Amino acid sequence: MSIDRLLTTVLRLYQDVHDEARTEQIFSTTTTLLANLSNPLNVSLLTSQLLAAPAIWTRGDGMRACYRIISIYNTAARHVRRHELEHAKPKIPPVSGGGLRTDAWAAAVIKGADDLSSRWQHLLVLSGILMGLESGDGKSLGNGMRRTLEHAVVTAANLAARGGEPVTAPAPVGPVMMALNYAFPLLSEDARAALDCDALIPVATRAVFASDGLQDGLFLGAINLDVRQTGGQFMWSESSPSFLHLRLLEQKPLVSGLGPLSKLLGYAVEHAHDANAVLRAQDDLVTFTAKLLQHWQSNKLSELEISEEEVFLTPETVQTTWTVLWQQLKKIMYGIVAILQPIVARSLLDPRLRNNITAPVVAAKTLAVLRNLYFISSRNGSDAFQVYAFTYLTALDNLSRYPAASASFLREIRSRSPSTIPPHPLHRTLDLFYLNVAEHLPLHLPPEACDTLIVQPAITYLAHEAEAPLSPRMVELFEAAHSAVLSALSCPQNGPLAAELAPFYAETLFGSFPAYISSRQFRIAFKTVMQILSPPFPVTASHPHLAEALLEMVRFRAQPGASSSAPLPPPPGAEQSQTQEPVMSEQSTLVMTLIDALPFLNLAIFEEWMMLAALALNGIDGDPAMRDAARRRFWEVLVSGEMDVERAAIGVAWWGTKGGREAVLYGAGRRDERVMMSGAIVTKEGVESRL
Repeated sequence: MSIDRLLTTVLRLYQDVHDEARTEQIFSTTTTLLANLSNPLNVSLLTSQLLAAPAIWTRGDGMRACYRIISIYNTAARHVRRHELEHAKPKIPPVSGGGLRTDAWAAAVIKGADDLSSRWQHLLVLSGILMGLESGDGKSLGNGMRRTLEHAVVTAANLAARGGEPVTAPAPVGPVMMALNYAFPLLSEDARAALDCDALIPVATRAVFASDGLQDGLFLGAINLDVRQTGGQFMWSESSPSFLHLRLLEQKPLVSGLGPLSKLLGYAVEHAHDANAVLRAQDDLVTFTAKLLQHWQSNKLSELEISEEEVFLTPETVQTTWTVLWQQLKKIMYGIVAILQPIVARSLLDPRLRNNITAPVVAAKTLAVLRNLYFISSRNGSDAFQVYAFTYLTALDNLSRYPAASASFLREIRSRSPSTIPPHPLHRTLDLFYLNVAEHLPLHLPPEACDTLIVQPAITYLAHEAEAPLSPRMVELFEAAHSAVLSALSCPQNGPLAAELAPFYAETLFGSFPAYISSRQFRIAFKTVMQILSPPFPVTASHPHLAEALLEMVRFRAQPGASSSAPLPPPPGAEQSQTQEPVMSEQSTLVMTLIDALPFLNLAIFEEWMMLAALALNGIDGDPAMRDAARRRFWEVLVSGEMDVERAAIGVAWWGTKGGREAVLYGAGRRDERVMMSGAIVTKEGVESRL
């Protein structure tokens, strides 16, 4: 059949609705015609009729038909370019093709995007030919036609987003964003600058979260219907409807292209002129992530902690369905954070967003989004990337400047039963986010709010006594609670609270070490407490002997026989650490804690406690390497600059003229009394003569 007869046949088929097989045949024939027509008027006619064809647009195929239109023009454009290159070779006769040059063919297609069809349909065609002619290494269009095509893409996108259609039906958001998502990486900076970002933001957010995209997270709730319990384990089969639906969801263009689409939406947020459009986009993020968290909470699989998954999930579930689910959830989390980051960045620069009314609201909503996603981001270090860190820490910094907003946000996300540890793992995960946030906010909060909103929720986890070893999540909560308490006690306005809480907190530290916290964590925590209870903190004036009382508790426990001298196992991750930590025992850790506290002690007791620490050092039992490590730490404190000028001067005098050197090296009553010649240099091995 000749090209002209084939064109006539296809144009006639456009006018009726056909079955699936005939529709596929129409698509295939249209691609062939577009690549082989030699008359630009026929190319324009075919495009015009295709965009208005009942055979394509009344079948209810939705996004599938739109994707096929982009694919048709992408494929046809590549064929036209290849035919042009074949014609350019004089010794090789062209095998096929209509003979149109790419510029002429592109102009004919653009002309066919007329008023018989909608702007969003034009955008499908224009994006397809831009991809076919300009993607990859091949740049097929001349500069003039390239600018014309880019201008046409931007114009169609803007009109579709604004609703400026030649027909009454509004543009569907899914096809608009799918086409623009494909075209956006190929647009020049000048063309991107012409995009109406104010109009694109609401279109893009609806496309991402609505039925053409992530469907408001409904796929998470559907999983619960297909989870079965067999032999004490949960099974979620690959053949279940919810998993098949998840697989289909992954294949949706807006979901599979969520990464580039997030960048496009982030660009629109960054360059929008209307600050209200940016705030509405953030509201959409809050709404969607809240639904996502709600759907996950209704899923019985959310009752499992990460450490329990291998036990309570069948091998099939762990290896297949469970893995696919979390890959998709992480992809969603990355996309949302990529959208959130430019919103936070604008809150630092845009006067309409960084004023004292809007800034705390933006910061609180940002943290609300991250809290809703925390069941994803807290899994296996999924939040360890730069964009997340910037978004999270910037929001915290902004919120911390507003005491009322900080207190309000903490009240809003606080557990409903802050005095008890929730049994549900998801609620404990949310408590972990709460404690991590609370750690950064006490500086500007009044003491009452610090006590109610930070200290008391943290004490709930500090006072927890587990008969069995803590799960990894509970260890994280335990450490976060310690950090939150120390952060609150370190604030100058919380002196009375620190004086009241310090003894209890010290007992908690002693009870937690070494079962629940490492040597390093114990030393840092106790060192922080000693700093809080020492000058120039105000609690020193009202309770001058409290710091020394706590030191006595440490010294008593560090005596030989009062604590274990057996080497402690290395903390998790120590094998991968580049710095080799010295072997420590419970006793040597307590002695190191005494040494760590020396730079903060009151001058009146400083020299006395240097001697007591030196004597405790030489009382370390067990491996001599632990005693040597303590000596090195003592010397480091004296010479590394940790002490201020006054304490350093006292330390030098004590070391040189008051027996400090002998106490550290030999201990009380163990000074080397061997007879030696005057001027000899004493070493560990013996006497080395200067002669």
